[in-house]
Amino acid sequence: MKTLATLMIGGSLVASAAAAQTAAPLRPDQAEFRGLYKELIETNTEVSDGSCTLAAQRMATRLKAAGLKDDQVEVFFTSDHPKDGGLVAVYPGTDKKLKPMLLLAHIDVVEAKRSDWTRDPFTLIEENGYFYGRGTTDDKAQAAIWTDTLIRFAKSGYKPKRTIKLALTCGEETSGAFNGAEWLSKNRRQQIDAAFALNEGGGGRTDGKGHLLVQSTQVGEKAYQDFTLTATNPGGHSSAPVRDNAIYAMDEALLKVRDHEFPLEFNDTTRVFFAKAGAMRPDAVGKAMVALAANPADSAAEAVVNQDRSLHSMLRTTCVATMVQGGHALNALPQTVKANVNCRMFPGRTAAETKVALAAAIGNPAITIEETLKDKPIAKSPPLDPKIMGPIEQLAARHFPGVPLVPTMSTGATDGVYMGAVGIPTYGVPGLWADPDLNGIHGLNERMEVKSLYAGRDYLFDLVKALSGK
Repeated sequence: MKTLATLMIGGSLVASAAAAQTAAPLRPDQAEFRGLYKELIETNTEVSDGSCTLAAQRMATRLKAAGLKDDQVEVFFTSDHPKDGGLVAVYPGTDKKLKPMLLLAHIDVVEAKRSDWTRDPFTLIEENGYFYGRGTTDDKAQAAIWTDTLIRFAKSGYKPKRTIKLALTCGEETSGAFNGAEWLSKNRRQQIDAAFALNEGGGGRTDGKGHLLVQSTQVGEKAYQDFTLTATNPGGHSSAPVRDNAIYAMDEALLKVRDHEFPLEFNDTTRVFFAKAGAMRPDAVGKAMVALAANPADSAAEAVVNQDRSLHSMLRTTCVATMVQGGHALNALPQTVKANVNCRMFPGRTAAETKVALAAAIGNPAITIEETLKDKPIAKSPPLDPKIMGPIEQLAARHFPGVPLVPTMSTGATDGVYMGAVGIPTYGVPGLWADPDLNGIHGLNERMEVKSLYAGRDYLFDLVKALSGK
């Protein structure tokens, strides 16, 4: 999950926000869902030794048991990536003139080393009001809810007007690995064709004390790109050093990357976010956010906003050094030094123009710059479409009364970038929430609040029904 609003608004929200819902005994449908969620969590889908294909097969079995036909459910994988498969399902609508909607979630997880965790990361454990396990939040909660939604529709005989498609994919968590969403977009475009997609990336934040402060809808995200910087030198004996040293050249280049500031940019989503979220903050940063949304040339307001690293990142492309390796012997001058610079590009910006900007900032043609992954799509922000945003907002007001909802742009990245690249606008939905520490996502002892899972499930079920029924 690449949630942004959980980081953006911070602890300065008004204290009158509604409390998170009170726990209640499980309904029969919740008990069944818990079993599905447990099965998905306990299926190891790490890239190193897990199997997304097995997880997809297990979800396919459940969908077919609920009544979906064999030709409506497909588990896909390639011969060179047999364990990195996924699932595509189709729940038919009654109105063939309406373009389908797509429910998207990834089922792979970040690596989890058992010896580092307090509990077994691949055993679902409910403790102190939380579910613990790798993927409980990112992103198996979403995958389980989407799968469960189609199961509930099938068992109840619900007939939507709009066809609903489901894609559970692998590879989102590992850059450079086989990515199911990318593969579908390039090889099975018609199979996932949709008017819009619902994905991870939105969600809520609590104050860490049981009160839900805000919900967000992700409307757009940055694009991820790594660049390899290389400095070369003839080298020589370390007993006779010279200033022309590959390590020094790389150091100087990386310091220039550090000091380079990409220009401020707004789009429709971020402008609304800064105005709305800023008005919710009573501090100086809130006032500056509102002022900057009204006038992007307000340098004084920008200086205040830039003190918050998350807000700073939301306003521009950012690039940062993340890895350096070089030299070949303790007693020799280095011949080659390489560094990785990780960039998160503002929607609409390309890797090519970012590379040009890096080269200009470094100002040393001897430092070569190469894209690590070629042909990654440009991030495209979907529109603030009232046909999508309206039901999201109306149902959020019903399910989470008194909790503000803001549109936001992620400074991270999800598989939505691949959908946007082929013309499927993708929205990160609200519903599920996290605590200020983000519940151990990508880290140790990942958890999901029990109340969040069930309340978010109810909200998302109603949202899919609303968007498919009109």
